[in-house]
Amino acid sequence: MKKYLPRVLDRELDLRLRSVGATLIVGPKWCGKTTTAKQKAASVLEMQDPDLQEGYLKLADTKPSLLLRGEKPRLIDEWQLAPVLWDAVRVSVDRSDEKGQYILTGSVVKDDSKTKHTGTGRISRLEMQTMSLWESKESSGQVSLAEMFRRPESEIDGAQGKLSMEELLFATCRGGWPSSLQVKGDDAKLFIAEDYVNNVAEVDISRIDNVSRDPKLAAALLKSYARNISSLATTATIRKDLLAVQEVSAPTVDSYLDALRRLFVISDVGAWCPAVRSATEMRSRPKRGMCDPSIAAAALGVKPEYFLKDFKTFGFLFESLVMRDLKVYSSALGGRLSYYRDRYGLEADAVLHLKDGRYALFEIKLGAREIEEGAGHLLEIRQLIRKYNETEKQCPLAEPDLLAVITGGPVGYTRPDGVHVLPISALKP
Repeated sequence: MKKYLPRVLDRELDLRLRSVGATLIVGPKWCGKTTTAKQKAASVLEMQDPDLQEGYLKLADTKPSLLLRGEKPRLIDEWQLAPVLWDAVRVSVDRSDEKGQYILTGSVVKDDSKTKHTGTGRISRLEMQTMSLWESKESSGQVSLAEMFRRPESEIDGAQGKLSMEELLFATCRGGWPSSLQVKGDDAKLFIAEDYVNNVAEVDISRIDNVSRDPKLAAALLKSYARNISSLATTATIRKDLLAVQEVSAPTVDSYLDALRRLFVISDVGAWCPAVRSATEMRSRPKRGMCDPSIAAAALGVKPEYFLKDFKTFGFLFESLVMRDLKVYSSALGGRLSYYRDRYGLEADAVLHLKDGRYALFEIKLGAREIEEGAGHLLEIRQLIRKYNETEKQCPLAEPDLLAVITGGPVGYTRPDGVHVLPISALKP
């Protein structure tokens, strides 16, 4: 058997198995949902098994409860192939006080029109990302985000990142696909992401809702999204890219984008809009993102070597990689990610909010030359909040608990102004 690489999500799944009757794990195809679920499952129903699928579907039409029989926790893999199983699981959970009865996995956003109940209170939702550098053993883990929140003055000076710039380039283009760590040869590792993009454009984007979509247009859309990754590009901008390929209406672009969201291929980041400035001065559009930076590299049709000559473009993909890792790490902390940017150019590439009100501001800068600029942005936002609190004493805004610039560099340290500089390949939850 292939060795299982522990995932940050393992602890979250354990918690849900102790707390609720059923857990739904969602996320992009090939990110490791089934493998992780199997570590906890006592029995498995694989709905996509071609030898058994026809029989399963017929049984689902007649008496779906029979498919739920088996030792618990019972894993129902790709449950959406028989949507009636959702309601069957909900009823089964209702009839028993036992926790951790079922684990469901799915690679598409749930279609509420095909089920009778949302599952609230019975089925807990857990979103999985592709592997972070910590999970793929490519981060030294010398800097813990949880520890930095507990002790903002934590000693990080000298913390060593594990990846050289060349290795970081490769890890970005290879992506966090578990299967890419199991194959031999750099060409095979990079092919995983290329094959993923081809499958999405050729098959998945049409199969998700049985709407025929043009593979060439889908591929062009993925390429446009990759060109605009980590930016605030509008849908109109993306459509303009596509019009250079073929005539396409705005509703058609919206349809393709919606399908990609439901497949978890694109994953935009929302804006944090505190009241420190007028709402009309805030940038509140979503920041364009993909579930893994390798999709952007594959959609652009470039290899790691290309970015040695185009570090500007790699900077956007590097931000995508950091956002992926922060999503993984923040989920372990019960946090949520957003970004801050206003019309004056003041920004924080990532804002990590915890449930207890604490939060961190991050700037993401690939090279050492940009650290000063990033730190300046963070300090200016903190000062802006302080000025706001001086005038709005009735409704003060909490100051950030942590300011940090995340880089592709080799060494971590704390600046005299208190801003931390953190190598992405030294981070862990």
